[in-house]
Amino acid sequence: MPDHDPRPRHGGTLRYYGPGGLDHLDPAAAYYAFSHQVIRLFARQLFSYPTTEDASALVPVPDVAAELPTVANGGLSADGRRYTVRLRDGVCWDTSPPRPVTAGDFVRGFKRMANPVAGAGALAYYTSTIAGMAEFAEGYRARFAGRTPTAAQLAAYQNGHDISGLRAVDHRTLVIELLRPANDLLNLLAMPFASAAPPEYDELVPDSPDFARQVRSNGPYRITSYVPGSHLTMDHNPAWRADADPIRRRYVARIDVRMARVSDERVRAEIASGRADLSWGAAVGRPRRRTEADRDLGWALNPYLAFNLHSPREGGALRRREVRLAIAYAIDKARLVRFFDDMNIGTVTRPAHAVIPPGNVGHREYDPYPTAGDRGDRARCRELLAEAGYPDGLTLTMIYRIDAVHGQVAKAIAEDLTAGGVDVRLVEIDQTDEYYRILQDPKRAAAGDWDITPAAFMPDWFGNNGRSYVQPMFQSHTAVGTANYGGYLNPVVDDLIDRALSAPTEVEAAELWHRVDRQVLADVAIVPILVCEPTIEHLTSARVRDAIPLPHVDRWYDAANLWLDPPD
Repeated sequence: MPDHDPRPRHGGTLRYYGPGGLDHLDPAAAYYAFSHQVIRLFARQLFSYPTTEDASALVPVPDVAAELPTVANGGLSADGRRYTVRLRDGVCWDTSPPRPVTAGDFVRGFKRMANPVAGAGALAYYTSTIAGMAEFAEGYRARFAGRTPTAAQLAAYQNGHDISGLRAVDHRTLVIELLRPANDLLNLLAMPFASAAPPEYDELVPDSPDFARQVRSNGPYRITSYVPGSHLTMDHNPAWRADADPIRRRYVARIDVRMARVSDERVRAEIASGRADLSWGAAVGRPRRRTEADRDLGWALNPYLAFNLHSPREGGALRRREVRLAIAYAIDKARLVRFFDDMNIGTVTRPAHAVIPPGNVGHREYDPYPTAGDRGDRARCRELLAEAGYPDGLTLTMIYRIDAVHGQVAKAIAEDLTAGGVDVRLVEIDQTDEYYRILQDPKRAAAGDWDITPAAFMPDWFGNNGRSYVQPMFQSHTAVGTANYGGYLNPVVDDLIDRALSAPTEVEAAELWHRVDRQVLADVAIVPILVCEPTIEHLTSARVRDAIPLPHVDRWYDAANLWLDPPD
């Protein structure tokens, strides 16, 4: 085949290399972009995002669902509160023999989100939308409070309790009833949390080592080996049919991910030499080409400083707003921009002032803690600490992940805080998945395993995305898997979020989301540090073709769509 022939070749091993890890392999718990890249290949949802280079990449389309529910086709009730979703033919699990995916599998998947072992970080999306899901989740947590349940006990609860708003009418028909109309419901149903789950998962503790060894696939690839923090391999799923999957393709024969604690320069060298095809975890980019979809993408907070509001350290100092405000003044945001600019990967980064970044509903530019040139004010930090009762300063523990630029950022913030009177004990977390396990576990927060951390948050979609951006970060949520890492709780904010979700128009919702922004900053629940335009054109080896970025997974490439020339 000549080099200019545009037809995709089949075969070859797609090789990833880099320092990233998976936060979770189980779709019920995974909330990290690297995990979502893998889950897209073996777990399917009712709706998903197409692989395109225009704005259509931001709009969910039918996946396992046979069609979009509308009033005209009987899939949507006139009041917008009942969806009837019919499943397409030919979608099967990789069992022997292959077994069709059913509506009951999706009900099981929704129930697994609420499991108290490794539940969904964005569970509030669903408990605030689907009738009966909040009650189901609350009962699930209460049943096993203070206990470590077995797989059989978890399955018994799930199979013995219903979610009133979810009903499998038959194997091919799922009815979803909502608490209120939700014009973003398809976005919720397109998240990996909402993947179908086969009956075999009743025999497994969510996200356990046994799960990794026995995970089932209904996508084009299936996992053949996985060692956390080391490697992952995927091969063809023989039960997958291309004519039953409108979203994915399957060109490469095998996918091999090598995870190692290495520098960006090492990753770049591996790709340049052809020993690797794509980076894994390292944002190794090249000068970016803009696409139509770029114009519709918003910005993300990367990083922001998260406070552990439940830490007992220093007499619970971080529970005091005055202490958090002092820390907010200490940080030199302008200096931190340089670390991202030095990566030279095509991103645009600038100091952040508001909680909601540009391009996300509710954003308005204002600065509640201004300093000259965004350089911070360490003297003001010391003054505020003294007023708060800490004239001699205090000591806090900062955890940070080592991959990409995060280590440099953490050390720079620590220097700023030290100059402001806050001694920082830096704790490096070698694996990204372990970093998020710590942050997403409220017990570890209560134990004081960390006090502060430079975290990042990428909304699950852009535009009208208050549910995707604001709700998971700031609505009270203390289950394992939470994205409200520090345990922030304000009933006023909870009420504003509920009102925004049920607002009849986007304009009315935007005003409510902005009020959340102002309240969160008044409480100094976090410190916005930088906003980042997330589009990166990642470096690939010379043989990679049709590498198309996915906006909903932080613009990483869709491995189901690309192909290799030559294959090997």
